[in-house]
Amino acid sequence: MKYEILDALRAHALGHIAKHRANVEVYLANPVGIGEHSDIMEAIEHELAEMSKYHDQLEVLDEYFYE
Repeated sequence: MKYEILDALRAHALGHIAKHRANVEVYLANPVGIGEHSDIMEAIEHELAEMSKYHDQLEVLDEYFYE
């Protein structure tokens, strides 16, 4: 059961990374088309911060829980 939970946590983090990466790709491909985000740089920084959070979670899982 331990590895099922760890694998679910890993999948959750990877899914969030993929979501936030896709958002960055949209901002980069068509920055003027995002009406509710007038500050594209701030929006991208937010997405990168979210990606970093989940990336850090993956590193902690690998470092401390997978043997």
